[in-house]
Amino acid sequence: MSGSTSNKTMRIYHRYLGFFLAGIMTIYGISGIVLIFKDTDFLKSEKQVEKTFPPDFKTADLGRALRIRDFKIEKEQNGIIYFKEGTFNRTTGVALVTSKELPRILERLTQIHKASTKDPLFFLNVFFGLSLLFFVISAFWMFLPKTQIFKKGLYFTFGGIILTLILIFV
Repeated sequence: MSGSTSNKTMRIYHRYLGFFLAGIMTIYGISGIVLIFKDTDFLKSEKQVEKTFPPDFKTADLGRALRIRDFKIEKEQNGIIYFKEGTFNRTTGVALVTSKELPRILERLTQIHKASTKDPLFFLNVFFGLSLLFFVISAFWMFLPKTQIFKKGLYFTFGGIILTLILIFV
């Protein structure tokens, strides 16, 4: 394959993969922005949940059973255990928990970023990552190496690498 043919081929792949990835990048962008605010109440609404446990349920296992991170008992009074997210009645085994959750669609979108190898979205993440790597490499075929635009592009590339390293390590 000659230089101009490989440049043309790479540009075609770059173009159509770019159009295809535009939709995926939009979803990743939106869900990524939402995840930045995961430790706030931004876009979240309160939801009341009632769970029943056996009356002899161990208090030490309550946080894990309710899936509450950093679970801490604030006080216990008249057989009722109080914690930040709600209460647990030792006698009845009923736990009343208030959680704050994103709307269903946003919650599903954020799962893209949280996917592990056990999740079907894992394949989308691998494909997306490989596609972005191809995008990076193919971008260097968009302009001839001797042109001013290519040389300026290299400065921007190195600038992006340096900025990212600074943000990671500082």
